Amino acid sequence: MKIAIMGTGGVGGYYGGLLAQAGHEVTFIARGAHLSALREKGLQVRSVFGDFRVSPVSATDQPAQAGPVELVIFATKTYHTDGAVHLIKPMVGPDTMVVSFQNGVDAADRIGQIVGMKHLLGGATWLSAAIEEPGVIGQYSQIAVGELDGKITPRAEILREVFHSTGATVELVPNIEQILWTKFVFISAISALGGLTRVTMGEYRDIPEARAVLTEAIREVVAVAQAKEVVLAPDIVSSTLQFIDGSAANIKPSMQRDLEAGRMSELESLVGVVVRLGAKSGAATPVMNLAYAVLKPGEVKARS
Repeated sequence: MKIAIMGTGGVGGYYGGLLAQAGHEVTFIARGAHLSALREKGLQVRSVFGDFRVSPVSATDQPAQAGPVELVIFATKTYHTDGAVHLIKPMVGPDTMVVSFQNGVDAADRIGQIVGMKHLLGGATWLSAAIEEPGVIGQYSQIAVGELDGKITPRAEILREVFHSTGATVELVPNIEQILWTKFVFISAISALGGLTRVTMGEYRDIPEARAVLTEAIREVVAVAQAKEVVLAPDIVSSTLQFIDGSAANIKPSMQRDLEAGRMSELESLVGVVVRLGAKSGAATPVMNLAYAVLKPGEVKARS
């Protein structure tokens, strides 16, 4: 299959590398030193599942050079979405599938507004990956894909087989929206608490006062999902807390790490979106409102 990776960071680079290794025709969209290293040395992936290198690779900072492809994997940071989605338009033909592996729950809508919702499928991945140095992706996976309307279609089955060819664990599901929101409840709440506390998950989850705020943040994200008529598990709050309790104590979500480093972060897509959807639907989000208000000045400074 002819595939383009829009955003060759940790997630895009990892899955793009697996797909190229499996024999698919993959073009990596990258820039700067990372692009130069890909062109000169290929792509190196360091993984707990086994290190590998793909060389040579097709890499460019001009998506139009790739021409129409069969699949675009959209894996940029969410704050690059609005600019990057215009760049993929030359790669989207009549039957091109577009799958976002970004954080958040509004990526498909934002991408679909530009290239057409008919091209979009839902995708979720559970993966820890990042650029360790130019041309090198560290992965220290499980994929769910599905049509946004819940149907099991021939193209969704093809997409499952494409990812299955890499050896990744992949599931074709009829409830991708529920899965995306279930993941989002977790990542949104811990990003807000991590951003506010600036300590690891293990350092705040057992503090009664902080845990109460964490629990309320989870409830608020769930309330927003329910206002959008997303069906979540009845025990979503308790199961999310249980997942947090069972996670490594030293975890800091990527948004928190970016905030601490003074970099641009995914605040808008992980916290701000909850505030905006809550205001639109009438769902109360006082904890997330506070987190957004407190964290936004630093975000504005990082973007200036």
